[in-house]
Amino acid sequence: MSPDISKPSPTPTPGPPPARPTPAVLTEHPAVTTPVVPTVSDAASFGRVADNGTVFVRTPDGEREVGSYPDATPEEALAYFARKYDELAGSATLLLQRVTQTDLSVHDATAGLKSLREQVTTAHVVGDLVKLDSTVEQIATALKAKQQVEGEARAAHKKESGEKREKLVAEAEKIAAQPVEKVQWKQSTSRMRELLEEWKHLQRHDVRIDKDAENALWRRFSAARSGFDKTRRAHFAHLDDVHAGAKATKQRLVKEAESLATSKDWGPTASAFKRLMGEWRDAGRASRSDDDALWKRFKQAQDSFFTAKDEVVAAENVEFEANLVVKEELLAAAQALLPVKNLEAAKASLRTIQDKWDVAGKVPRKDMERIEKALRKVETAVRSAEDSKWRRTDPEVAARAQSMVDQLETAVTDLTKQLETAKASGNEKKISEVQQALDAKATWLDQARGGLAEFGG
Repeated sequence: MSPDISKPSPTPTPGPPPARPTPAVLTEHPAVTTPVVPTVSDAASFGRVADNGTVFVRTPDGEREVGSYPDATPEEALAYFARKYDELAGSATLLLQRVTQTDLSVHDATAGLKSLREQVTTAHVVGDLVKLDSTVEQIATALKAKQQVEGEARAAHKKESGEKREKLVAEAEKIAAQPVEKVQWKQSTSRMRELLEEWKHLQRHDVRIDKDAENALWRRFSAARSGFDKTRRAHFAHLDDVHAGAKATKQRLVKEAESLATSKDWGPTASAFKRLMGEWRDAGRASRSDDDALWKRFKQAQDSFFTAKDEVVAAENVEFEANLVVKEELLAAAQALLPVKNLEAAKASLRTIQDKWDVAGKVPRKDMERIEKALRKVETAVRSAEDSKWRRTDPEVAARAQSMVDQLETAVTDLTKQLETAKASGNEKKISEVQQALDAKATWLDQARGGLAEFGG
């Protein structure tokens, strides 16, 4: 018989408080600890309570016992197990949201999914278990996609991190491969230290790369640093040897310079200091401190000698200036002999001037070349005049000049006759040849007669 719906239902009286759940309920896993917002669902519609108080949940494979709630009404028992379902479903929904909508790491999401699966597998709840399983699978699918995205990002970061390390290694190898003679040691050594610190920073703060790749790069990096350090030590060891050799040489030069510092033999000693200075430059560099100290001693000895020399030269220059005045007057008298008109008188006057020149003594160094050169010019002019006169009066030379004139005159006469004969024959080729020869001989004859005239011929 159908119930009479026209009659009001009796108001339920408060029942006894829910009893403690049976052990079957207590053995379920706790829900995900993330707070869940309570929801109102139809979970209870998926269960029933048997007459003996046992609670069942309906599944596609049939009913399954989930537990019992003694001393409670069927509605209260179903509500309890439905509420546990809602809490578990809420945890699943929240985890799905966190996987798909937040930056929850794959590691944490995987741990959450594992815990959720365990809870769902052993859950004693009443509700839509198919829907709950579907939510779990959605989480698993989303997690796989997240794993792929993170994997690709991680691979990109590893590649970038590897490229950073490769760049450091390449620069270290470039520094190590420099020719020894071109290395700027201070800058290169400092840069090698910086590269090591950058490598350490990447190890501590950047994405880790594959162990094999990292080890291979580190071996190259370490080999470059070791090779550079070995080359640097060898270079500076050699430099120490060079410095030691330069120091020994300069110590010898200093000792010799100090022995010459008080010499009064001005010319030879000045030349000796010039030689020592050349050897000093060729000796190379000692260490900075040794070089500075040795140079100070060498310079002091050199300055001591040249200061004393300059004082003597200054005193001499006072005397030399007076000598210069005398020689300037003698030079003016010598230059007045030019051009030479009376050779013998000029020679006599020049000899007197030369004797006085020698007696006059030295002149200042700055005027020496000028005034000596000017006197040599006068002497050369007088000598040239004497040579010219000798040539003009030499009988042998005059005879040769006359002979040359005679020969050329004969040749010109002969050629003149040949030209007349050629013209008479009308042979143009012959006329041209004889005319050219005649012109040449006539020119030579004029020159020869000019030379003979110098001898009064």
